[in-house]
Amino acid sequence: MNSGQNHPKASKMLYKPTSLVCSIVGGLLATAVFNRVWSALGHDEQAPNATALDHGSREVLFGAALHGAVFGLVKALVDRAGAKSYYRVTGDDPSQ
Repeated sequence: MNSGQNHPKASKMLYKPTSLVCSIVGGLLATAVFNRVWSALGHDEQAPNATALDHGSREVLFGAALHGAVFGLVKALVDRAGAKSYYRVTGDDPSQ
């Protein structure tokens, strides 16, 4: 069941909506995970913006680094799960 070899454009067009949904879900999940981790570390509910002068540089930079790490990890996990699920259902490798 590898229709992707016969119709690579059709396969990519089918994967795009799946990828979009995974991206939205991943963003929501990453936000929730980051907020929990940030709060668990004893900080305010949300990390300060880079322009928030009432917070120290360490807190701002740590928040930015943690935010990037959490979002990168969650994005990779969600994208990977979406690609594997798509492959299981269609037999097409979405990376091809």
